[in-house]
Amino acid sequence: MLTDAGVQLAVPPRRDRDGWRALAAVLDAGLRFHPNCRCCDDGPGHRPRTMREVRECVEVSARTGLPLAEVLAMPDPVRAYEQ
Repeated sequence: MLTDAGVQLAVPPRRDRDGWRALAAVLDAGLRFHPNCRCCDDGPGHRPRTMREVRECVEVSARTGLPLAEVLAMPDPVRAYEQ
């Protein structure tokens, strides 16, 4: 299945399996890499580059009740929601 990931997609190096798994998780959550414009409001913004960062976002999402896609787009969700 093809996914329109957007023109600003930064592809991990071929051998970076962790980076590819993180990218798959980001795309599965619905985030894309389109430039900010009036037609698409998601913009490229921050995206996790490792599975460790993805797992941290999943934990923050579960703890706060925020949608995973929203947390994945935050530059530092762990620090933003520390208690």
